Amino acid sequence: MKFEQMTLDTEQEVDVKAAIGDVFKGVLHRLGEGNTRPDGQSLQMVLEQWPGGRWFRDLGNGTGHLWGHVQVVKAPVLVELSGPMFMSYPALNHVEVKLLEIPGGTKVTLRHRALGFLDETHRQNIGGGWKHLLNSVNKDFSKT
Repeated sequence: MKFEQMTLDTEQEVDVKAAIGDVFKGVLHRLGEGNTRPDGQSLQMVLEQWPGGRWFRDLGNGTGHLWGHVQVVKAPVLVELSGPMFMSYPALNHVEVKLLEIPGGTKVTLRHRALGFLDETHRQNIGGGWKHLLNSVNKDFSKT
């Protein structure tokens, strides 16, 4: 496996027409209990919103999947998560979500970096998943 196949670095952003504090809460909601697949089905995610907190899928009856741990929470400007994410193979992942107050709202930038034996299917679909999450945050505030 070539080094380039073992790394991932992707970044996406969205401008949300809402106050930074509200958008920060919205990002935490969408990473946690508000996390859905593009078809609207819940991913049953739990985000313990403190440094060292777990980020995991709770499928009930003691089953689930650890996606990672909260590395940084710095309201209302930064959340960092690290762990295996949805990858059940040797891989390290780091997701950074930065919020910046801009005229008329908040810019949300999400960067996902990974290192390991990355499955090509995951590599191809990661961008769509993060885009869905960011679009969901934006839609949450365009309703009001």
